[in-house]
Amino acid sequence: MLIELIEFLSLRIRKRALKLDRRIPSSYLLNFALSKAYMAINGFLKFRTLSLILVGKRVTVNARSMISAGKGLVVDDGCFIDALSVNGIVFGRGVSLKKNVMIECTGSLTKLGEGLTIGNDVGIGSGSFLGCAGGITIGDDTIIGNYVSFHSENHNFADPATAIRLQGVNNEGIQIGSNCWIGAKVTILDGVILEDGCVVAAGAVVKAGRYAANSIYAGVPAKRIKERS
Repeated sequence: MLIELIEFLSLRIRKRALKLDRRIPSSYLLNFALSKAYMAINGFLKFRTLSLILVGKRVTVNARSMISAGKGLVVDDGCFIDALSVNGIVFGRGVSLKKNVMIECTGSLTKLGEGLTIGNDVGIGSGSFLGCAGGITIGDDTIIGNYVSFHSENHNFADPATAIRLQGVNNEGIQIGSNCWIGAKVTILDGVILEDGCVVAAGAVVKAGRYAANSIYAGVPAKRIKERS
């Protein structure tokens, strides 16, 4: 009965079917359900909205008024979200941030960053970092592994007579398509356009450039290995 209830609520809230393994013990499911109930209450207190948002323990949310969130947003324990930016943060429906995800939309208060837009049913793995000063967009149905980092801004350093920290920054932004899979510990640098359906192997460094759709990339720097078949 508890399994069926959880599956039903997932379908109603996140608009997608969830089929749980029938071997999960009832005690585990009960603890799971209670933790989600706590997160729902905490989500209301953090975001002050009737849209069901689940928020875990030790979560920090700055510039809450600049965040737009679809139904079913999950923000797990230890996450840090600072939405201060020109465009703020837009979370689509069914977005999931696993434990200790960090989102920073502005690197310096002398210049506001661009912000972050995430589509529907996107999952971001534990320990990931999204630096959104230059702007980041992520398409629907993309999954991002643990400890992935996005850096959408670069420091200028052309003048050797001036401290790098005083030379300002430049940015092009990062665009991630729909239905991509980005493996654990990938680093994505400013100026990346990753088209729909791409797979990026764990540990790759993706530098500025356009990456063709439905392709697999790996290495440092990341190169096309083959087309998905």
